[in-house]
Amino acid sequence: MADRPRDGKPIGLIGLGLMGTAICERLLATGYELVIHNRTANKAAPLVERGARWSENPLRECDRVIISLYTTEVVEEVLGQLEDAYHPGKLLIDTTTGDPQLTALLGARLATRGVDYLEVPISGSSEQTRRGQTTAMVAGPLRALEASRDLLDAIAAKTYYVGQWGDGVRMKLVTNLVLGLNRAVLAEGLVFAKSMGLSAERALEVLLNSPASSRTMENKGPKMVAGEFTPQAKLSQHLKDVRLIIDEAARRGRELPLTALHVQLLERAEADGLGELDNSVIIRAIEEGLLPATASGAATRGIETLSSLLNEVE
Repeated sequence: MADRPRDGKPIGLIGLGLMGTAICERLLATGYELVIHNRTANKAAPLVERGARWSENPLRECDRVIISLYTTEVVEEVLGQLEDAYHPGKLLIDTTTGDPQLTALLGARLATRGVDYLEVPISGSSEQTRRGQTTAMVAGPLRALEASRDLLDAIAAKTYYVGQWGDGVRMKLVTNLVLGLNRAVLAEGLVFAKSMGLSAERALEVLLNSPASSRTMENKGPKMVAGEFTPQAKLSQHLKDVRLIIDEAARRGRELPLTALHVQLLERAEADGLGELDNSVIIRAIEEGLLPATASGAATRGIETLSSLLNEVE
């Protein structure tokens, strides 16, 4: 773990969902003093018991404040309620996976107030965050990156600087596209194995020791096999990110045929009441046949594009 900064100043944290709570726990374990805030105060109680301190506005008390919220729109709303504490030299570290364009506009607006804004979406589950096994994708001013280096080293195993505001979220969307499809393919493979009378446990063991193995399989395979879906990262949150992926691809005129099918499966799973469970619950959606027989327009185009590509390969 990284050493605590020499100045010993407290770090602010706004947002205590799965990821925000995991970041808080990770930093407390590293020796940081945390000043925390959440729109629903009761979520803070367990963290206060562990040594964090509640504040109605961490921006007033801390020079460096981490933000971990659901969307960029929510970030703007919350910061709008706390902006009386802005002053030049303040540093905001935003781990939210939001809209790339809105994120870039937010950074520019904060810069007019003399506030440094660093975009730091994190690739990894809340449990991986607690263990310091995540990857941070950083975008924004390099001076803000250097001023945050100790925090990033404490939170993430790897940190990559990827460019200007908006590029951090774009890179996170790339990783989430691949991660999500990895989970869906693993779930489908396990369902296929069971349909043939094979043991899901043995199938997972074989897969983990084959070229098909992946970190996603290591982390989510046991949950799928056990049917244990306590959330480390919610299905509904991944659906939110996949919709962002589709929107960003549309801006670029890019078809994503597999993602077009994936989003429909996720939407049906959420409609079936699975949204608040871990994203590995996608296996239940496949088991229950939640993908409609007649695909939506987006999925139909995806199927046609994929079929065309396969025909070209043949």
